[in-house]
Amino acid sequence: MKIDKALEEQYEELGNEHIGSSAETPLRDDAFEISDDEKIEGIEAQVYSIMETLGLDLTDDSLRGTPRRVANMFVKEIFAGLHPERKPKASTFENKYKYGEMLVEKNITVYSTCEHHLLPIVGRAHVAYISNGSVIGLSKMNRIVDYYAKRPQVQERMTMQIVQELQKALGTKDVACVVDAKHLCVNSRGIRDIESSTVTAEFGGKFKDAAVRREFLDYINLDTEF
Repeated sequence: MKIDKALEEQYEELGNEHIGSSAETPLRDDAFEISDDEKIEGIEAQVYSIMETLGLDLTDDSLRGTPRRVANMFVKEIFAGLHPERKPKASTFENKYKYGEMLVEKNITVYSTCEHHLLPIVGRAHVAYISNGSVIGLSKMNRIVDYYAKRPQVQERMTMQIVQELQKALGTKDVACVVDAKHLCVNSRGIRDIESSTVTAEFGGKFKDAAVRREFLDYINLDTEF
């Protein structure tokens, strides 16, 4: 597909401005009509073509397996969160001990991929909720973050998706998430600012109240090094 110069510049500008299309990851209706193995075969061929076009010698021992490795990585690892069958089961339990304060899971590692340049997003997510009768396993919160991170993403959308999934699982609007991450599309190309990071937040229910939100942010800033 040939793209004229003006359109190429427009696409690049949209990416640099961090434009997102919607709160849902843009997927075609037929996204899962072919198997993972078929996707790997197709991606392998395309990666081979890209590397060959770049002039790389794909008979070299170091490069020979790269197209297959990249294809496996795309489907089974860094974009594994695209497939709904991989969504973690968010098991909840009755809050029998009647804990009524907020619960905060902080410093959850985020490894995602910017959908504009397919470069890494690396950072931390901080998630909190206030129970209305149900609680969720702590590891499930990490798994939900990881699931939505493992897809081409815009950080704003990912933050919203994490909150919406926990709201659905817990049956409450009282969920919040803050994500602080570095984008290698900023750090390693373009402006190449290695110091900057991006912070996004989504506050639902009681977390829209300034005092509750302040309490959550204070928890995030607690020194919990052990």
